[in-house]
Amino acid sequence: MNRKQIKWKVRYYWQYFPFTLNTVLCGLAGWSAYKVLYKPTAKGEDPSPFLPFIVLMGKMALWFIAGLIMLSVLSTFVTYFYYLWLKSKKGYKLQVEFTTDTKKGKKNKLFLNARLEGVVRPVLGFVKGRLFYDDNIFTDRFGLLSNKQKEKSLMRAAITGRSRMSLPDIKEYELKGGFVYFQDMLHLFTLASAQPIAGYFYQPPVLTNEEDAEVFPKKTETMDVRIEQLRRVEGEPLNYKDFESGDDVRRIVWKVYARSRELVVRVPEMYEPYASHLYFYASFHASVNARWMNEGYLKEMLNYYKNNVWTIYDTLSRKEWEMRYIPDLSFNIPEQLPENEKCARIISNSSWHKDMSLQQYFNPKSGTVLCISSLTDPQELSNVLDRCDAATVVYFVKLSKAFKHFAPLGWVARIIFRPPQDRLSKLRSRWTFSSIRLQVSRREKEIEEILKRSQVISAEL
Repeated sequence: MNRKQIKWKVRYYWQYFPFTLNTVLCGLAGWSAYKVLYKPTAKGEDPSPFLPFIVLMGKMALWFIAGLIMLSVLSTFVTYFYYLWLKSKKGYKLQVEFTTDTKKGKKNKLFLNARLEGVVRPVLGFVKGRLFYDDNIFTDRFGLLSNKQKEKSLMRAAITGRSRMSLPDIKEYELKGGFVYFQDMLHLFTLASAQPIAGYFYQPPVLTNEEDAEVFPKKTETMDVRIEQLRRVEGEPLNYKDFESGDDVRRIVWKVYARSRELVVRVPEMYEPYASHLYFYASFHASVNARWMNEGYLKEMLNYYKNNVWTIYDTLSRKEWEMRYIPDLSFNIPEQLPENEKCARIISNSSWHKDMSLQQYFNPKSGTVLCISSLTDPQELSNVLDRCDAATVVYFVKLSKAFKHFAPLGWVARIIFRPPQDRLSKLRSRWTFSSIRLQVSRREKEIEEILKRSQVISAEL
């Protein structure tokens, strides 16, 4: 067992430790109050006439508060053992569901909806939950503060809770398990019960500043949408069909006939006034050193890139064209999901890779929109753009912007007023002197020059 596993075991079993800092503080406060109120009067001391009354009121308040606390603590133990009985006899366990709230439009917010059946809350106490995921990372504790009533009854069926989840990266996470905690009113005791929870959930990308552009589809699947300019279709050397009566014999491909003894004709070029689907491509291919892949810099760049890709997709999906997002990796996404949610999940699950290059991924004939990053290979980009026409729109996401901040004020604030609170804040403070920054900046300048020389429409984010 290595050091990491030992640390995890200690942290896991520490959840069962029932006492908290409040236990010590409350014990000291109670002992101090008892010593003051039950302190014997010194001999020869003339007490104030109001002192016995004040001491009596203090004693009444002390025992009232002590009784209330004891009632809450006792009910905590009773409800905890009652839940353990429900868990063993009826299999009641914590149920969780993750939802994305997009009603306010600007940001996708991930919420955790938790439910625990049959449980009774302690008197003036709390029931809370906690999950751990991926490499045994714990979430913050969340409360189960609401009641779920039975249908057509005033009886409570379950207790529920809804809380906002804030996770470090935009990606898919794997649930490994969880805990349910029973706490009294002052959190003197925390009684834990492990929960067998498994599954997957993902942190969705969020919208940033919109960058719009005039785009026109290149792919026709239906004849519902008419475009202003005629669009060239077919007519490529490999677009053949079987020879039929009435076909022009001058279009017979004799080389194919000599090889396979089948008569085929070349499909002629046509100009069509219809286009229905806008094909959207976003490359996650990273032409960088393999040792960079697990760097915190590339993780934050990936988050920044995903947010911008999602913003571009969301902006273009509000046009009259129907969008088709073509991922550069394979994903198992439920087909019944709405198109927007499916694309958000694909973008969230994407990661930097070296599997499919930009030339293998992007199809200039059907692709209208292409998103690239500062990690794109300049030579591959140049080769791809040579095959694109003026109707292609390329969005260039400059990843160095993920670490931009007001340098003087930012450093002063971090050094004097507040220490870094997250990974991005720490990386921003070191970005200026990072070796990765020099190479990324050089790559961005090369890509900018290539886009200027090409005939495509380009935009920078």
